Amino acid sequence: METLRKLEILADAAKYDASCASSGAGKRDSRKSGGIGSTEGSGICHSYTPDGRCVSLLKILLTNFCIYDCAYCVNRVSSNVPRARFRVAEVVALTLDFYKRNYIEGLFLSSGIIRSADYTMEHMVEVARQLREEHRFAGYIHLKTIPEASPELLAAAGKYADRLSINIELPTETGLAAFAPEKTMPSIRGAMGELRWRIEESKEERARPALAAATRSVQKSAPRFAPAGQSTQMIVGADGASDRDILTTSDQLYGNYRMRRVYYSAFSPIPDASKALPLQPPPMQREHRLYQADWLLRFYGYGIEEITDTTQDGMLDLDIDPKMAWALRHPDRFPVDLNIAPKELLLRVPGLGVRNVKRVLMARRHGRLRVADVARLRAPMRKLLPFVQLLDHHPHRRLDDPASLRASLAPPPRQGSLFGENLVS
Repeated sequence: METLRKLEILADAAKYDASCASSGAGKRDSRKSGGIGSTEGSGICHSYTPDGRCVSLLKILLTNFCIYDCAYCVNRVSSNVPRARFRVAEVVALTLDFYKRNYIEGLFLSSGIIRSADYTMEHMVEVARQLREEHRFAGYIHLKTIPEASPELLAAAGKYADRLSINIELPTETGLAAFAPEKTMPSIRGAMGELRWRIEESKEERARPALAAATRSVQKSAPRFAPAGQSTQMIVGADGASDRDILTTSDQLYGNYRMRRVYYSAFSPIPDASKALPLQPPPMQREHRLYQADWLLRFYGYGIEEITDTTQDGMLDLDIDPKMAWALRHPDRFPVDLNIAPKELLLRVPGLGVRNVKRVLMARRHGRLRVADVARLRAPMRKLLPFVQLLDHHPHRRLDDPASLRASLAPPPRQGSLFGENLVS
């Protein structure tokens, strides 16, 4: 099979993996090392990282052959799809050729399982090794690691990759057993724990007091291990897990394994699917609300029960964002006086993000804030004003009628498609 045809098949097969953002990588530029590649430039880019950089990655599978039969996966062993497999040299050549043409700035490599987890992982690690050691490639590399692979191979992967990820697949052990019987939650979490230990050990080694000046020039610092950390991905809507179940699992992953990011991927119906799977995908807005709730957990100090404290069986409201939903359920906590409220309360105000909260705290050192001052922050005033008090503004009785306030802030309902497509956005 020609390389171009393989690329067509294996790039398409990789599109279901969302966990390929490259934020968190260290800055490297081959102009200093004499090799090729960089983690900093931008070419023909297709995604933006949270730190604002625009990057593009060659996102492919090593192969879509797989010995596993995960019901939700288009590449499962029982699936009737075209199959292809790259040789290690082909992936290396594609990465280098695409980089030199300024198409990409790095590589995201995943794979189906062929022969065994170790056999597959060996080939993926070899791709990264050749890029780093033989071609001195300084661009970004993200490897999707296999939890059943040996610790030695996981250690080798972290030596060459900027980021490693292991998919948790589904939020509950029951769901995993039903739809991916060859995979187990203990093996997945065990591999995540292995990566966390190695990442933290590497950081500790590098953070130890500097060597004495007399020896610093002859002794190298400790090697990096996956400096951009580890991430994971969860499928949303394939099983019956509620949003509360999903967020509870995410919270545990952040706490127990120091995940840099949990990605949520809405289930997409696949050919010849199991009858146990839903016929329709979940609303895309559900995926969006989960990302917003994830942000509240990580950066805004919300707890799981606060976010999912609804009468809808632990499901997030699709019409309004979870921060607004919490505020409408707790009108007694508002209005918040922007001139005196502590940071913790400011972060609870709909329309105020982390950056604008910092700006409010800084601005009020120089004087009492008015509406015009907040408007200069480019905050969404329509969303913000019903929940705050300023020197020249008070929402008065708007908070006494949360239902009416919600109606004024929620988007108007949209008519569903006659063809069953989800139009929520």
